[in-house]
Amino acid sequence: MVDKISSWKFVEEFIEEPVATLKARARADEFGIECITTATGAQLAFIASALGAKAIVEAGTGAGVSGLWLLSASNNSVLATIDTETEYQAAAKQAFQDADIASNRTRVISGRAIEVMSNMADSAYDLVFLDADKETLEQQLHEAVRLLRPGGVVVIAHALWRDRVPDPAMRDETTVTYRDALRFFNQNDDFVTSLSAVGDGLLMASKRI
Repeated sequence: MVDKISSWKFVEEFIEEPVATLKARARADEFGIECITTATGAQLAFIASALGAKAIVEAGTGAGVSGLWLLSASNNSVLATIDTETEYQAAAKQAFQDADIASNRTRVISGRAIEVMSNMADSAYDLVFLDADKETLEQQLHEAVRLLRPGGVVVIAHALWRDRVPDPAMRDETTVTYRDALRFFNQNDDFVTSLSAVGDGLLMASKRI
């Protein structure tokens, strides 16, 4: 049997993170923000590239680490990123500047994800990444479904939540929330769904054309 922990570690260290992203990660550490892992970021970039994503929504800006990965796939993509913490958003803006990303490629929006997303246009986005407050995840994913164009993808971070989701004995509120999100897409015929073990788990669901 292959050592799964060694394999996971190998995957996490396989891609080298760009300097601007490393700086953003350092700022996140100063704030105490939990960022996506490097392998998770690389998978986001891969998805964005494969989609040819031009319009991207991110719920949960943090210090800009995931935003940098989402924007790294193309010079033509535009990211609308949402967070309630203005100091995090300032750090993210600095990260985007460090990476020489044109200002017209980012919209940094202050507010709760569910409230901002509810005012966004139907079927207008290629990729929606959810990494915001867990309390409203169910509402966020319903908004994400509405925002996606046919063929678009919704991605949910922390989908395995500390490796608790696979254990049926774990029934705390957060674990159940993520378990319900997985079930929602896995049982939804309108989506092609995949679950990756990178980072803390990554759920990917593509809206059927």
